[in-house]
Amino acid sequence: MKIAPQQLVKTLIVTTDEDEQVAVLMRGDHDLNEIKLCRLLGCNHVELANEETVLKLTGAPSGFAGPVGLNLRILADHAVKTMADFVVGANKGDTHLSGVNVGRDFEVAEFADLREAIAGDPCPRCAGKLEVWRGIEVGHVFKLGTKYSEALGATVQDESGQERTLVMGCYGIGIGRTVASSIEQNNDENGIIWPLPIAPFQVLITMLNPKDEEVSAASEKLYRELVDASIEVLLDDRDERPGSKFKDADLIGIPLRVTVGARGLKEGAFEFQRRAGGEREMLPVEQAAATLIDRVKTELAQS
Repeated sequence: MKIAPQQLVKTLIVTTDEDEQVAVLMRGDHDLNEIKLCRLLGCNHVELANEETVLKLTGAPSGFAGPVGLNLRILADHAVKTMADFVVGANKGDTHLSGVNVGRDFEVAEFADLREAIAGDPCPRCAGKLEVWRGIEVGHVFKLGTKYSEALGATVQDESGQERTLVMGCYGIGIGRTVASSIEQNNDENGIIWPLPIAPFQVLITMLNPKDEEVSAASEKLYRELVDASIEVLLDDRDERPGSKFKDADLIGIPLRVTVGARGLKEGAFEFQRRAGGEREMLPVEQAAATLIDRVKTELAQS
């Protein structure tokens, strides 16, 4: 029909969880927000009617429903209220009506905010515009009302001594989602970069040559000192090539890393490196444990 979506009004036949059918009108470029519709109808769930139901109520296949002559309660988004001479389905297959207007051609039982917000929408309280960003839900709050407290007989006395049914709510943090969102926000081409407060281990000690007694003894001593100070530490004493160990260290992303090798011990130092940024420095062997303990506690206190 060579028209823009903004000139079209979609007629959505919707079924509630109480098996009630209503027609919802949306501008062609807008999407229905089912939560808003549920609040308006006072129900818990809505879904688009199936093709059989649409055909029964409108006489037309899905995609050609329209408000003109429709024997259903009609709700409409606010955007439809300002439209004129728009196009709708004609309740007949492959047929539309043009030049349609609210009030003259059909009546709307109620106008409401029913659409999904989109980027660029103006703020109702300031001169700003809405910006849309993708996010991850890591926690939630649900108001449960009195459904479960009534079943449990859970009551409390108010200030006048009357028994009142508790209004319940639940608060949850998604552990898996927190992990996923953290990794999504903290990584590079080599793997994970754990933030210190939620890292599975705070410090990784990489023993370059476990067969070297001096290297093994120094690594074990540092490990015990950190564990005794309640630092979460992982000791990599595998008999693997240094390159493989470093690659694995990058992949799993423990934030603070100490490398113990024969060359460093000859100079009386351990090599220290942060997973984020990769800066390296040498820590004197005798001061290494105290330095690491202080850095972990300081960074945790600041996060």
